[in-house]
Amino acid sequence: MNTFLIILFTIIVLALVLSITYIILYNKINDTIIRINEAENRIDNNLRDKYDTLNRLQTLIKGKIKISDEKFKDILKLRSRKLSNFELDRILVKVHNDFISIYDKHEELRSSDEIYKSYKQLELIDEELNTLRTYYNANISTYNKMIKKFPTLIIAKIKKYKERLFYDLKDQNDDDYEDFKL
Repeated sequence: MNTFLIILFTIIVLALVLSITYIILYNKINDTIIRINEAENRIDNNLRDKYDTLNRLQTLIKGKIKISDEKFKDILKLRSRKLSNFELDRILVKVHNDFISIYDKHEELRSSDEIYKSYKQLELIDEELNTLRTYYNANISTYNKMIKKFPTLIIAKIKKYKERLFYDLKDQNDDDYEDFKL
């Protein structure tokens, strides 16, 4: 009877240790997922702010100088399209660069306080976006490492967690070497 109790006690202790280990590792992965999701939400909000600011700037610029709709065709198209944050970000960067080139060429735009304030607001949004992208990518890197390494690999398999792409859509496991061009 004594042997049976020792075996039973050993099994219970082993089950308890495995359960605690599983919970700790599961929480570690979920903490990283929560940080990723928070960064995604903040990026999304900043992209919306950037879109709104660029849209407002487009109206202000048209009120100050005569410019064709062709210059702002990308932002006008955005109203009717469903895009991922990755795609939206790329388009907004292009529109922002177009705005900067127009802003630099026209003195009357640089003398407008309202346009200047929006221009500075865009700079602040871009700074925060850069910080958030870095934070997001660091957490994606941590997450991808966790789901590939033992013992968190076991939990990732059980929960069917998949590798995630970095913010700039780079995938280190594919054969597409073009996505790593600078």
